[in-house]
Amino acid sequence: MTAVDHQLVKRFRQEAGDRIAEQRRLDQVNGVPPMSTEDERQYARAVIAQILEEYARTEITAGRTPLDAATEEQYAAAVHAALFGVGRLQPLLDDPEVENIDINGCDQVFVGYSDGREVRGEPVADTDEELIELIQVLGAYSGLSSRPFDSANPQLDLRLPDGSRLSAVMDVARRPALSIRRARMGKVFISDLVGNGTLTPELGHFLACAVRARKNIMIAGATNAGKTTLLRALANEIPPHERLITVERALELGLDQFPDLHPNVVAFEERLPNSEGQGAITMAELVRRSLRMNPSRVIVGEVLGDEIVTMLNAMSQGNDGSLSTIHANSSSEVFNRISTYALQAAERLPIEASQMLVAGAVNFVVFIQRRNSFQTGGRLQRMVTSVREVNGVDGRVLSSEVFAETPDGRVVPHAPLACLEDLIAHGYRPSGTWG
Repeated sequence: MTAVDHQLVKRFRQEAGDRIAEQRRLDQVNGVPPMSTEDERQYARAVIAQILEEYARTEITAGRTPLDAATEEQYAAAVHAALFGVGRLQPLLDDPEVENIDINGCDQVFVGYSDGREVRGEPVADTDEELIELIQVLGAYSGLSSRPFDSANPQLDLRLPDGSRLSAVMDVARRPALSIRRARMGKVFISDLVGNGTLTPELGHFLACAVRARKNIMIAGATNAGKTTLLRALANEIPPHERLITVERALELGLDQFPDLHPNVVAFEERLPNSEGQGAITMAELVRRSLRMNPSRVIVGEVLGDEIVTMLNAMSQGNDGSLSTIHANSSSEVFNRISTYALQAAERLPIEASQMLVAGAVNFVVFIQRRNSFQTGGRLQRMVTSVREVNGVDGRVLSSEVFAETPDGRVVPHAPLACLEDLIAHGYRPSGTWG
């Protein structure tokens, strides 16, 4: 396979981008409706083919050998990836074993694999300015609305077309930096997580029944622990006739991508303000909006701020069966984390009030953690190690750890379930004895 000249790809991408932008301008002047994303991609393919044909004619005129058909196809794919995809990042995203990509400037690339290896990668751009351009293209074409990335907007979070999560910054570090966390398991089920050791069979059965019993569940864990993957798996236990509304900062869950599992889904994405500071739609506003759209369940991708109060109110006012994720270092820490977020919200809820709200809204907290390779004999492992049932409130949230990890690493039933009869009514058959 011939090596692609990235300078040539950059030149072709610039030409194609200029022609597409000109077509957009002409459509606007002539009152033609803007092209859909898919129409624009198809138009781009035609433009790229035209540019490559012009290049071949130029080469022949100059007495040089033009690109052969296979190489021309490589260039067409590279230019299209540069316009709508992720350019030189594409091979990494195409590798199913790549789990994380961290980039600290165009030539400092670190790739994490699913088996725990960390490898230094090839540069993804020739300059930091080109890396910023690449991120700007991604911001323009990913998500529901264009997201700027420049000195006025130095932070960017978005979901790539393959479901991976990208976070980028500039002007707050010496060089532009980005991290990509791969969505290696798109359509994932509880059985998959039992198969790879994330869940024990008993715990998987318990969680499936808890979802079917419409229990409100918060999934807690550190960064990159596997919270979103577990949330997807739990959501796939929801019957297909239910109407789901998901609320996220950047589209990531992708439940609406699988109509065979969830035919009735509305996916909300937070909208950032424009350059004048106008037009922002916050997570809290979206959660409130979701309650007016006849949801069977509301799923909040990640709680990071003042949306917590709105979400807990939703959970306690009849929207049973809601799911969410939150950052925490243990299952017991979740309640204090929620109180901290509630204090920062517009409502300024005092700790006692937020603890009462939690007790009336949350049924279970599921804690998932990532085990480093040295803890698991050389392989990376994510495990659910604790489940807490909320039992009430007495100044603080009262909870019992119904599943806990033993000293030898097994996760077993630990305390009696207060809602056992309800779960049994939805198919739960406890196979262990409570410790």
